[in-house]
Amino acid sequence: MIGTIVNACTILLGSLLGGTFKRFLSKKLENALLGALGMAAFGIGMSNVIRNMPDSKYPVLFIVALALGVLCGTLLDIDGRLKRASSPKGSVGDAAAETGASGEALPGNSETGAADEALPGNFETGSGSGRLIEGLTTGCLIYCIGALSILGPIEAALRGDHTLLFTNATLDLVTSTVLAATYGYGMAIAAGVLFLWQGGIYVLTLSLGEFISSAMMTELSIVGGFMIAMTGIGIMGIKDFKVLNFLPALIVPVIWCLITGA
Repeated sequence: MIGTIVNACTILLGSLLGGTFKRFLSKKLENALLGALGMAAFGIGMSNVIRNMPDSKYPVLFIVALALGVLCGTLLDIDGRLKRASSPKGSVGDAAAETGASGEALPGNSETGAADEALPGNFETGSGSGRLIEGLTTGCLIYCIGALSILGPIEAALRGDHTLLFTNATLDLVTSTVLAATYGYGMAIAAGVLFLWQGGIYVLTLSLGEFISSAMMTELSIVGGFMIAMTGIGIMGIKDFKVLNFLPALIVPVIWCLITGA
């Protein structure tokens, strides 16, 4: 698993570099970086879709997967549950919401209720943790849902070839630096997610051989590509798809390919 370990370490290094660089970013530069990051995520996602769509044996499977996935995710409220779990009770954002509901004025201008000083964290989302969740969602999708990240551990397990993982590690070093420069040191958490993801694929491949077929990887890459593109659109502020609610969509291609024996 040397390739996976190297890949996770590059994300940690990139998060450290980007988090340090963030201190020197003004709000204007941060917004500009967010725009660039959003376009990059959108491009990566659509690249996955366009590259894999011609090889799909089930051209409409991604539609079924996205539809069923978002229905299950919305009913389970994955996005809301995770954000509530990451926001401590009594946070400034919650207090502001409660104050507004009770009709009491916020500190500052007593007539308008507007605070003279900016609230800590992201006022629009209620807390800084909301921004981090957004960043981690984007990072984990970019790091984990892609041909290199899926095929890499399979190649390592079956043939002992770590070339794809080392290539992916180089790309993730750059991506993690940019993400951490926007969202902070907390992006290092994604390294653990990537390790578990690639490590799981590696162990499954060793245990079950051809469990993850080329057809399954193709369908996963298409669905994942749309999800990455959605996160890019959300980062740019065009539309919030609540991508976390789409996570169950990734299970559909796996189940379908196992049932059909593809």
